[in-house]
Amino acid sequence: MEIIKKIRNSKFFKLFSNLYILTSLVFFIWIFFIDSNSILVNLKLKKEINELNERKLLLEKQIEIDKKIISNLKNPDSLEKYAREELYMKKDNEDIYIIEFKE
Repeated sequence: MEIIKKIRNSKFFKLFSNLYILTSLVFFIWIFFIDSNSILVNLKLKKEINELNERKLLLEKQIEIDKKIISNLKNPDSLEKYAREELYMKKDNEDIYIIEFKE
């Protein structure tokens, strides 16, 4: 009996036996962790959005680079140079030797 009296007189018991505090606590737990639109889910989605925006910027830069390459390839001489250097194409009567340097 003495233990029960100590528990009932404790600050925590009085605090958590209050209906408003108990309801608020349940509400905050629900909002932060359980709900499908919880704070944790929103933070995760914001992080993913930021990563996708960064990827979008990188891809837009790559598109600009590719557009420049395409505009350069309209010239037959630069097209032949690109084909030889990047795609390792050759004419029928040629031999190509690829030299790679190790760093």
